[in-house]
Amino acid sequence: MSDWGPVFIAGVLFILLSPGLLFQIPGKHRIVEFGNFQTSGVSIVIHAIIFFGLIAIFLLALGVHMYLGS
Repeated sequence: MSDWGPVFIAGVLFILLSPGLLFQIPGKHRIVEFGNFQTSGVSIVIHAIIFFGLIAIFLLALGVHMYLGS
């Protein structure tokens, strides 16, 4: 059996935390901007730190596992 938990969690977080897609921290004119489809180097770094923190919580602290197949 394969453990698909890390793949699923990483894929969902990657989509949700893509800078400029749903939100961007920091924005060009405000701290948080929603749906502007733009990005900057600082926002990429901030979103990468948030991604790392959440993936560590979900995979290491909570131990999310999903087994598919026979």
